[in-house]
Amino acid sequence: MSHSTRENALSTTGTPRGTAPAGRPHRVTVAVYAQDPVLRIGVVHQVRQRPEVELVTDAEADRARASLVVVDAVDDEVMALLRRLQHNGATRTGLVVGTFESAALQRVIECGVAAVLRRADADQDRLLHLVLALANGEGMLPGDLLGKLLSHVGGLQRSALDPRALALSTLTAREADMLRLVSEGFDTSEIAQKTAYSERTVKNVLHEITTRLQLRNRAHAVGYALRNGLI
Repeated sequence: MSHSTRENALSTTGTPRGTAPAGRPHRVTVAVYAQDPVLRIGVVHQVRQRPEVELVTDAEADRARASLVVVDAVDDEVMALLRRLQHNGATRTGLVVGTFESAALQRVIECGVAAVLRRADADQDRLLHLVLALANGEGMLPGDLLGKLLSHVGGLQRSALDPRALALSTLTAREADMLRLVSEGFDTSEIAQKTAYSERTVKNVLHEITTRLQLRNRAHAVGYALRNGLI
């Protein structure tokens, strides 16, 4: 997937930025960052019909009030894009995603994502709701993810009583991936093949987890991570 495809902001209107057509309220400027052309066309087709929205040109993408990142799943490239958008003080970011694991919620929030919408739910009205929430400084999460977030906040509040809880809240993506593979029954060599790390690295990462969290072994680490909703 090319960098230009992923970070292509789409232009659909000839109205100058910052002006409102006669009889219409000022519109929210929106940039769309799409994972592939099919995803891009689908979202643009939905939002371009709404008078409340103005899709900006490529050159103006960094000045949009709302940025929609439309992807199949959250991976390292998506995280890099979210971090780039986080540094743009003019925009707030919403994520429209096909599949989304609750373990990724903390990561995307840390990268400045203020709203999440699953693509299966992304009809025209919900997309508009997301855009307006971003423009108004509000957040938006599916109900199940909101529950996960509240549980996570509660876990942080309990961290003073259980120091290991704080350590778990900072579990890296690589550590979580390896623990997930352990939970699925893969051994060290198989995990190394799937993650493209050496067996020594896999052993070191898993040892670091059990040592830092003061756990007995890999199975104990997997159970502890599952109970805390990290994998």
